Amino acid sequence: MTINIETIMQLVTYLLFAIGGLAFVSSLIVQTIKEMPLLVKIPTNVVALVISLILCPVAVVILCQYFKIVIEWYYIFASFIAAFIVYLVSTGGWERVAEMWKRTKYNKQIKGN
Repeated sequence: MTINIETIMQLVTYLLFAIGGLAFVSSLIVQTIKEMPLLVKIPTNVVALVISLILCPVAVVILCQYFKIVIEWYYIFASFIAAFIVYLVSTGGWERVAEMWKRTKYNKQIKGN
């Protein structure tokens, strides 16, 4: 079995797209639920980690069902490892976006009005 560079690049692109998409969904969920009465006392980073640890295995199971792939134990194990990567991207990404927003002139105009 030979795999050429084009196939590897395609797979890496799919992987990066999946991580980015899951990080985006994870950030949306966390920003939506973090002010709920039960979760307000828990640090946002912990909520983001738990959401990632739930979201990634669920995504793997859904994809396996969609493509009719038998779910193996190492798929689930790999999804938990990927969950930490998704967590890091989602928390770091949101902080950077918030920091950029604070630096813009648009934000200062809103505060001034």
